[in-house]
Amino acid sequence: DRKKLHTAPVGQVFRLRPFHVLVATGGGYAGYRKYEDYKLEQLEKRGIEVPVKLASEWEVALYKSVPTRLLSRAWGRLNQVELPTWLRKPVYSLYIWTFGVNMKEAAVEDLHHYRNLSEFFRRKLKPQARPVCCVCSVISPSDGKILNFGQIKNCEVEQVKGVTYSLESFLGPRISTEELHFRQAPPGNSFQQQLVTKEGNELYHCVIYLAPGDYHCFHSPTDWTVSHRRHFPGSLMSVNPGVARWIKELFCHNERVVLSGDWKHGFFSLTAVGATNVGSIRIYFDQDLHTNSPSYSKGSYNDFSFISNNNKEGIPMRKGEHLGEFNLGSTIVLIFEAPKDFKFNLKAGQKIRFGEALGSL
Repeated sequence: DRKKLHTAPVGQVFRLRPFHVLVATGGGYAGYRKYEDYKLEQLEKRGIEVPVKLASEWEVALYKSVPTRLLSRAWGRLNQVELPTWLRKPVYSLYIWTFGVNMKEAAVEDLHHYRNLSEFFRRKLKPQARPVCCVCSVISPSDGKILNFGQIKNCEVEQVKGVTYSLESFLGPRISTEELHFRQAPPGNSFQQQLVTKEGNELYHCVIYLAPGDYHCFHSPTDWTVSHRRHFPGSLMSVNPGVARWIKELFCHNERVVLSGDWKHGFFSLTAVGATNVGSIRIYFDQDLHTNSPSYSKGSYNDFSFISNNNKEGIPMRKGEHLGEFNLGSTIVLIFEAPKDFKFNLKAGQKIRFGEALGSL
């Protein structure tokens, strides 16, 4: 009466495909890096300075092997799924508790109002929750944490203290001077010098990291005109401070949208950098922009000009005006030209909210 047990050959049971190996290995390593980031954050809270330790080429390649673009698209679809009314409060309450969200600032505090996670992530604030500083020249375009700021030197920008990236790699090739209405820089000048349009000016930068619990919309940091958009499809690695300290030129690897134009002191740009689960970057006045799309390949970029025969001035933006939004959280990088007496009113690592002063003359 014994029953026969049919077994498959061992080779078939343990057959692994290269894709599965990459996902398992890369995912495991990403988890290990998350744990390392947590330990670094604990050291920083205790006031212990953490030495810079950059990732090797193989570590970066292994991290990039994780299909973060595919996973982010799947996460985006999941966020669009409408939750049953009875489930909304428990799910959102867990998120609020985990990331310290202040719902008293939200325009709609009732959690049942948000049909899905995407709507909750992109919640609007009460008008009085973020007063815009009228005195300073440049305000924070978003809530977040200041990772770095200061004057740009030798065509290198600091993403965090001690870790830099190339200005030209980040912004891409120089946009035509006719398109931005800038004077032609003398031949032979460096990329940095070509961006400076007025004698005596310098280039400055500011990096703001948006955590998952932060307000996810971003606004115009000053009065300026947007003339050009450049979209870089790329990886979607995490951009939290621990990873930014670990991977050199992290912002140059990741998908990003660069808005370029000018303000009263010359060149001005705002770059929205994508991250894991943040493949969706939306610019309100740009309906042609589609980020984290499989139709775009990594390593390329596509340009779009807002100057045309019908609109020769570009898109004017007022300080504090709604500009765009992320899904979840990410990073904003400001690179702009200003006189030498421009001063930042910041400290590295400080928390900042949309509308507060970044700097002034």
